[in-house]
Amino acid sequence: MLTLDLALVTHRPEGIVKVADMNLPFVDGVNYIVSWQDHRDAPVPPALIRDDVKIYRFNQTGQSLNRNNAIDHCTGDLILNSDDDLVYSEEGLKAVIEAFEQNPDVDVATFIAEMPWEPIYPPAACRLGEPLPKDYWVATFNIAFRRASVGNLRFHPEFGLGSRYLHGAEDELFLLSAIRRNLHCHFFPVVICVHPELSTGTKKGLTPANLRATGCYVAIAYPKSYLLRFLIKAWRLRRHKQSGFLWSIKHMIAGARKAPDILKGDRRYLW
Repeated sequence: MLTLDLALVTHRPEGIVKVADMNLPFVDGVNYIVSWQDHRDAPVPPALIRDDVKIYRFNQTGQSLNRNNAIDHCTGDLILNSDDDLVYSEEGLKAVIEAFEQNPDVDVATFIAEMPWEPIYPPAACRLGEPLPKDYWVATFNIAFRRASVGNLRFHPEFGLGSRYLHGAEDELFLLSAIRRNLHCHFFPVVICVHPELSTGTKKGLTPANLRATGCYVAIAYPKSYLLRFLIKAWRLRRHKQSGFLWSIKHMIAGARKAPDILKGDRRYLW
């Protein structure tokens, strides 16, 4: 049987309390690898002192670096990215393992998380390539992969909360890079967890850094059509009252200007 590690990230003392409150299920072959950022030397809650939970205090800044630290400490055959505000069941975690066992050619898999809104998923299992299925976007906690398959691929530290300029899109760039590395990426219409809270991309009042991340990612993924895509995205954000039209365009263009520097950077984070 394949083994599975949850690469779980949290930060601040209250974050580790949230992890304890997740009531992580005991599942044969599953371990929980927690990267704890900005820990302030707080104690570990007694509920997390378990053989299947390993906690690593991490002193660098940025959510992507935190995710990479968790991944680097994983030793299981499979890795599932995780946050500190998710609800898991034994059935959901076993479903991840079964998907890979039944599909030995799959390197990276995406799944369904139940959420308080209704994201659009492909109607059936399918191989993921460019372009992705219409209106489908991926969240980090939907992504699992074979540790041996992804090699040095990691989340780009210039993207994600806590980065210098681009707060978001690290999950989408990770999947894009996997596809462009010719890894077999596949979507499975299987629910693996529950996400009770709204995500950044669905909240009202997106910040300039959120919009810059979107702009940079779109410019990287669609270099020939990104300006048209900015117009469509800005219109949708205005319609959903998440951001003003011109405000969105302004900050997405600012993000797009960072794309050349990103593409010239460290290839561990790209293809």
